[in-house]
Amino acid sequence: MKDYLVKAITYNGTVRAYASVTTATVGEAQQRQDSWATTSAALGRTITITAMMGAMLKGDDSITVKVEGNGPIGPIIADGNTHGEVCGYVSNPHVDFDLNEKGKLDVAKAVGTEGSISVIKDLGLKDYFTGQVPIVSGEIGEDFTYYFANSEQIPSAVGAGVLINPDHSVLAAGGFIVQVMPGAEDEDIERLEKQIQSFPAISSLIREGNSPEEILQKLFGDEEVKILETLPITFKCKCSKERIEQAISGLGNEEIEKMIDEDHGAEATCHFCNEIYQFNEQELELLKQTDK
Repeated sequence: MKDYLVKAITYNGTVRAYASVTTATVGEAQQRQDSWATTSAALGRTITITAMMGAMLKGDDSITVKVEGNGPIGPIIADGNTHGEVCGYVSNPHVDFDLNEKGKLDVAKAVGTEGSISVIKDLGLKDYFTGQVPIVSGEIGEDFTYYFANSEQIPSAVGAGVLINPDHSVLAAGGFIVQVMPGAEDEDIERLEKQIQSFPAISSLIREGNSPEEILQKLFGDEEVKILETLPITFKCKCSKERIEQAISGLGNEEIEKMIDEDHGAEATCHFCNEIYQFNEQELELLKQTDK
């Protein structure tokens, strides 16, 4: 099954929902980061949620998510946009633990239970929209549930899961976001809460072959689910040699001259995709600023 997400409404239009399969996308992030099991679960959950949050935007808007906990993996950064393109990295990918008391990967121990989640939206305006909330559990899904309720004032339920093979590769990954809109009846909200609380692990559903549409149908039971849009999800990094050139040029002529004299070139590695960009002396000379 290819990675994609669906946008839908249910409960007579008073509930908005997103569901996604991100196995290949999270798998590519794992390979590029060479991340170990617990770290991959934390990174994969963040990437999955970022992809769905990007789909909430319009036009060419984009989003950057930062999960900065006090755990050993350090900050997790993910970028997403309205086209389903997403990428992410983790500061310390080689962190892993034994399973927790529930028999699951101990994501909270890796992320940490103190810190913050920041969401930065580039809406094409002069200033960015930034929302920040404290980490409440380190399990990622619960933390973003808290973010939506407190930063965007939208009652939400966020779930994301990643299953990892013994060789650290990704077996299954995906998630859902359910949001209650104005006009929802109290009894509908209560019934929806019970459905979400008793819902099986989404990563297990994806491993069994369930599509995003099937996941929503299982979640909402007898309620009619209207699919509004289907969007492919892909791992895509924004880096390019031109972007690196601009960054080097911005360092100033003195720093560039040091690279030429001391290192006889320069090498830069993208945090997100680990792509390596190399520059020889001649290329560096061309990046110097000329006086006008």
